[in-house]
Amino acid sequence: MKPEWWLAFVLGAVLSWGVYVPVLHEGQQTIGGKPDTKALRAFLCVGLAYFVTAVLVPVALLVIRREAFDFTGHGITFATLGGVAGAAGALCIILAIGAGGNPLYIAPLVFAGAPIVNALVGLAWKTQAVPGPLFFVGLVMAAVGAGLVLYSKSSLEQQLRAHAAARPATLAAEPASVPMDH
Repeated sequence: MKPEWWLAFVLGAVLSWGVYVPVLHEGQQTIGGKPDTKALRAFLCVGLAYFVTAVLVPVALLVIRREAFDFTGHGITFATLGGVAGAAGALCIILAIGAGGNPLYIAPLVFAGAPIVNALVGLAWKTQAVPGPLFFVGLVMAAVGAGLVLYSKSSLEQQLRAHAAARPATLAAEPASVPMDH
């Protein structure tokens, strides 16, 4: 069987995007400064990372390979729109974290929903032939997975509220402890 190298890059994207939200959350929570602008400082760091990764690295590779900088207007337009979509998605994740979203739920919802949107746009715009029924079963499974994540979130929040409501009654029933000086 011939190796399909594109799958290695798919795995790279899965690993990169898989750690994206938790790592970004940690940075956003610990970045310092005023709490109401932490998201903006975190997004500035994301932009710097995009610049290094998406501008400096490709320019260096094109120079090393002695490639001409040939571009078409149509290609530039759509490649830039794709970049805007990617950056807007990163901004939405930053803002979701800043608005109190839990990274445990943000990432699965984004990464279950985005492939569904991608598949539907691809089917409407790029596909020459309609895939078989298992393709659509996979899309439904992704949607069900997102629904289960939301259900799990709701269920956990109900458990936490019930636990918090029961806690003061438990504390009142316990004898007060008296600190002892030694």
